[in-house]
Amino acid sequence: MSAALLLVGCGKMGGAMLAGWEAAGAAGSVVVVEPHSVPQGLPARATVVKDAAEIPADFKPDAVILAVKPQMMDAALPAYRRFAGSAVFVSIAAGKPIAYFEKHLGAGAAIVRAMPNTPAAVGRGISVCIGNAAASQPQKDLAQRLLSAVGEVTWTTDESHMDAVTAVSGSGPAYVFLLTEALAAAGMAQGLPQDLAVRLARSTVAGSGELMRQSFESAEQLRRNVTSPKGTTEAALDVLMAEGGLVQLLGRAVDAATRRSRELAG
Repeated sequence: MSAALLLVGCGKMGGAMLAGWEAAGAAGSVVVVEPHSVPQGLPARATVVKDAAEIPADFKPDAVILAVKPQMMDAALPAYRRFAGSAVFVSIAAGKPIAYFEKHLGAGAAIVRAMPNTPAAVGRGISVCIGNAAASQPQKDLAQRLLSAVGEVTWTTDESHMDAVTAVSGSGPAYVFLLTEALAAAGMAQGLPQDLAVRLARSTVAGSGELMRQSFESAEQLRRNVTSPKGTTEAALDVLMAEGGLVQLLGRAVDAATRRSRELAG
């Protein structure tokens, strides 16, 4: 069943979600509020406006998807309060808790806080969601359908989990991309031509991810499967898994991202 959708913000994530809804037939009428340039290839039936004042007066969205940056939310949110009580608000803004939206939209506003990630652009995202008491089951089901159009969806009943979710999966693609950059640079340092090093790094990371997605084995077991005793992989892992190595470094990175997510709550 398609729904009337109001998408506030159409950057990388908003655009990816819109493309997913179109492919899955999850959207009926769509109004996009985007003051800057919008991605190419928007559905022809989507109405694009510069600000909330230009939304057609007769448009009644079933869902308002808030895809603006957390730092811009204070300025953006008041214009959409008029839809509270009829639409469910789905926020993908890092750090902003349900209480923040209830404060600005009213205690009776139906809110679903969600954290997707950028692999949504290719239908491989994952989103974690939590709804407030005012969000009905049909409204949660609508949020589920919209987010399922761009990847996996799971729910939590503990909002305190959302900061760590943001740090692990929301920010996580950047960690993987940095690993790919570093792997290519390390290959070049060993004498590989740049184009070959980049190709090897990208294909290795992408292929390993797909293997892990399809495998029933844990990441730990998959790592062990590649590691022969006294072989080249073991020599590399002795460095990466040493004290102060990748495991501890990634732990510090996720801790920093979690703390920053909490700071954005205000």
